[in-house]
Amino acid sequence: MVLPRSMRLQGHKCFDYLHRSASRYQSSSMVLKVAKARKNLLKPSPLLHNENCCRCAVAISSKVSKKAVIRNRLRRQIHTHLRSRLEKNTLNYNKWALLSLKPASLGLKTFSLLQECDHLLTKAGLLA
Repeated sequence: MVLPRSMRLQGHKCFDYLHRSASRYQSSSMVLKVAKARKNLLKPSPLLHNENCCRCAVAISSKVSKKAVIRNRLRRQIHTHLRSRLEKNTLNYNKWALLSLKPASLGLKTFSLLQECDHLLTKAGLLA
């Protein structure tokens, strides 16, 4: 199950904003950038049912894996994990997050990646 459209961040304006003005938290295999939401950068959509939830994006470079199948599987697993962690948490309303995997994450198991993701979310104040 992937993130519903209301939790996914899309569009180059959103990504540019996150790269320029977000707080950065990093670990050995991933980087988390968190910024205050700017709804004027989003395209209007009739599918939005919860505008105040934390919106997330996951970026996985081809340096992590040359195979798109592996990158997409990782992206889906991380999106599902983020949804389960952030969807009902009121601490992170009106925030945007971008999670990027480093090439060092290639040899790690999914479970350890998700644990590291939780550690970064806690460090950023998105989890209690």
